[in-house]
Amino acid sequence: MDSHNMSTGKVAAIIGLGVGAVAVLHGDPLDSEGSGYLTWRETGLRGVPARAAVCIIAGVSLLAAGWLYRLLFCPLELLRAPDDVGYIAEGGRCRARAANEVRRRRKTGELPPVYPNGWFRVLDSHLLERGEVRNVSVLGEQVAVFRGQDGEAYVVDAYCPHLGANLAVGGRVVGNCIECPFHGWQFRGNDGKCVKIPYAEKVPEFAKVRSWPSCEVNGQILIWFHCDGKDPHWTVPEQQEITNGEWVYRGRTEHFVNAHIQEIPENAADIAHLAHLHTPSFVSGVDLRYINSKTWEFLRHDWKVQWEPESEPNQHCSQMLVKHAFTVFGLHLPLLDVHVVARQVGPGVVFLLFNHSFLGRGLIMHCVTPVEPLLQCVSHIMFYQSNVPPVVPKFILKTECIQFERDVMIWNNKKYISRPLLVKEDSAIQKHRRWFSQFYSENSPRLQYQRDTLDF
Repeated sequence: MDSHNMSTGKVAAIIGLGVGAVAVLHGDPLDSEGSGYLTWRETGLRGVPARAAVCIIAGVSLLAAGWLYRLLFCPLELLRAPDDVGYIAEGGRCRARAANEVRRRRKTGELPPVYPNGWFRVLDSHLLERGEVRNVSVLGEQVAVFRGQDGEAYVVDAYCPHLGANLAVGGRVVGNCIECPFHGWQFRGNDGKCVKIPYAEKVPEFAKVRSWPSCEVNGQILIWFHCDGKDPHWTVPEQQEITNGEWVYRGRTEHFVNAHIQEIPENAADIAHLAHLHTPSFVSGVDLRYINSKTWEFLRHDWKVQWEPESEPNQHCSQMLVKHAFTVFGLHLPLLDVHVVARQVGPGVVFLLFNHSFLGRGLIMHCVTPVEPLLQCVSHIMFYQSNVPPVVPKFILKTECIQFERDVMIWNNKKYISRPLLVKEDSAIQKHRRWFSQFYSENSPRLQYQRDTLDF
C-alpha cells in the first residue's frame, strides 16, 4: 500500500478514536434530558463496555469509509521493490536473500548490448512540482531531474564537476538552474552550463555538467540516450486525449525486473506463451507453481495476437494487435471482450490502447527504463475516460499487474538464449529480434564481466 493510502487510513483511525474518546469522557451524545434512560455518567462502570463499543464502531466505520473512498475515487498505486516479485523464498530464507542468490548464481547467456538507443521514462510529471528536484538512477547513471520556475523539466548529471556532490541530494532550484548543496555552484538546466560560483570572480567557460535531451509528453518526463551522442531522430507521439483532459490519470504500477531489456518487449512477439502462461484467470494469482490450480480452472482468458513491425518512416515502431475473451465454465462472455492495440515506440515506450464496447476507452503507458545493465524499471501508467468510474480502469490496471507479475517470475529466473531453438510457429520472435537490433550501434555498451575474482 502506498504512503498516501496509509496516511488516509491513519487519519481515519485517529478521528474514529477521537470520537470514541469524546464519547467516553462526556457521556452519550445521543442521550437527552428527560428521556427516561440513565446516562453513561450515572451508570459508571456499567457504561464502559458500551462506550468502548461506540469507539470501536466509529473507528471501524471511518476506516471502512476511507477504504471505500480510495477504492472508488483515488488512483491505484502499486509500487513493488526489486525483491517483492518473481522469487521463491524457501527454507526460511527472506525474499531479499532468495533474490540475491538467484542474481548471483543465474547464468546470463550471450547478451546483446545492455543500453539501446532511444527515449526512456525517468519520472511521472505529477511527481515533480515546480522548484522540486529528484534523484533518479537510469542507464547506469545518477541524474538530477528538476522543474525550473518556468515550469520546464530539466535533466542533468547528478554529480557536480567541482568536487562530486550530488546535485539532487540537498540541491535546490534557483530560477531555471540547479544549485549544488556543497559550494553553491549553479548550473543551467537547458545546457548544463555553470552560471554562478558564489566565491569566484569569474566562471570558467568549460565549467558545465551534462544536460540530457529530454521531453515531457503524456504525463511523462523522458530522456534521450544514444551511445554516440547523436540527437534524437524520432519523437514520442502525443496522445491528444491525455493533453486535452478527456483521459485522466487513474494510477500506476512499478516493478523492477532482473533481466536484459530486450527480454521484456520480446514478449509481444512470443505469441505461444500467452496461451500457456496467461490463460489461467487473474484470480489464480502470480505464483507460477499454483496458477493452474483446479479451483479456478473454470475461469479462462483466451487470446488472439498478431505482431508486426511498422514500415518507414516509422520503422522504429511496431504493433501488437490483441483480442481478449473471457470464458466461465467454457461459456464466452462477450461483455468482457477487450481489443488492445499495443504500439511500441523505440525500445522503451509502449502505448497500450484499450477499446471496450461498454466500459469505454483508455491507455496504459508501458515504459521500460534500464537502471543497470540487468535491472529494468517497468512502469504501467493508466489514463482513462474521465466519465468512466475510476474503479473500472483500476480493475483493468490491477488485472494487467497480475498478468505482468507472472512474466516477471519468468524473467527474473531465466537465461538469455542468443540462438534459441525455435519452431516455425515461433517465427515472430526472430523477426522481433531483427527489428529490435536497429536500436544498437557499434559502440553500444555491453556487460563487462570481471573474472578470476570471488565475491563473498
